Amino acid sequence: MSENVQNYVRSLNWGHRVQLKDKNVEYFNALGTLVDQNTIKAVDKKGEERLLSTENIVIAVGGRPKIPEIPGGREYAITSDDIFWMTKPPGKTLVVGASYIALECGGFLSGLGFETTIMVRSILLRGFDQQMANHIGDYMMNNGTRFLRECVPQKIEKTSNGQYLVSYYDENQQIQQETFDTVLMATGRNAETGGLNLGNIGVNLDESSHKVIGGYHGDNEKSSVSNIYAIGDVLQGRPELTPVAIKAGRLLAHRLYDNSQIQMDYNKIATTVFTPIEYGCVGMSEEMAVEQFGEDDIEIYHAFYKPLEFTVPERDVAQCYIKLICKHNVPQTVLGLHILGPNAGEIIQGFSVAIRSGVTYEEIISTVGIHPTCAEEVVKLNITKRSGLDPTVTGC
Repeated sequence: MSENVQNYVRSLNWGHRVQLKDKNVEYFNALGTLVDQNTIKAVDKKGEERLLSTENIVIAVGGRPKIPEIPGGREYAITSDDIFWMTKPPGKTLVVGASYIALECGGFLSGLGFETTIMVRSILLRGFDQQMANHIGDYMMNNGTRFLRECVPQKIEKTSNGQYLVSYYDENQQIQQETFDTVLMATGRNAETGGLNLGNIGVNLDESSHKVIGGYHGDNEKSSVSNIYAIGDVLQGRPELTPVAIKAGRLLAHRLYDNSQIQMDYNKIATTVFTPIEYGCVGMSEEMAVEQFGEDDIEIYHAFYKPLEFTVPERDVAQCYIKLICKHNVPQTVLGLHILGPNAGEIIQGFSVAIRSGVTYEEIISTVGIHPTCAEEVVKLNITKRSGLDPTVTGC
């Protein structure tokens, strides 16, 4: 698997290099630093410097995983960047974190048969709908992944046999210890802006995340320096998703060089978390909807369903769940859709077009479903949370 992943990544990199050359884009394999708002110093691997003059600059350096500042953290822990470049199987693995990267990594390692523990400080999937996040946690626990909740790593020590002894605080603030073959940190990412000299030339950065603050002069990606822009994970307050960066970059290129005025719309962006039970969502979480509109002014339709492809192999369906969040008043405009189950990403991509276009609950339930699919369960939703009725889908 590791060899296949490495080869695929290399093929992607080579493909991008070829496309840049085909489109007459000059590529420098060098480290860039801003000298002023129109000059970049590029230093290649031989240490040779070159000054590049430019009219506009786009900062798209993204971020890298951060490792907690604990004894042994940097020496002995790996990150999601390293997992497929290991020279031996990970063995008994501790994943520290509760982000989608932590759950995805922990999920596939557990699925491959490795004894996997996920250490969680507080809640799963912060920023996502918490009911859905907890369903994911329950599914993973029921299918072999161990969780240490309300625990925080304190230090990592290497043992004489090459394993790692992890000391951590448990939920009672007592020190516990356990030995692992691999410790993977998935506790967030830091923007790679530290060495760019942005602050000294007037680009405003967020004090906490060190990301570029955009939105100046009515342009979502424009920084405080008029000819410097930022896209992707390095832009403060925007979704850290590759397709978001691609779309924002294309729209920015059209504004700069094709007289376009179209701005990137960062609302109602669909995404999927590729945990062992897939989670697709678009729009508001239940918490966000309640905060913005109040419980009395929203209606939530929901269902527990049984995917056909889970039936024959008798797979766990306890957390296969759909939630549609709408405004309460007719025609009940849809505010958010959340799906747990197989192919959730494929399903949510299609529904996201409708939801971005202002679809209503009445329009969704007036649509004929495709049988037998998981997506048809969305257009069959009819039980509200408010009713208190059992939302389990039956045959009739």
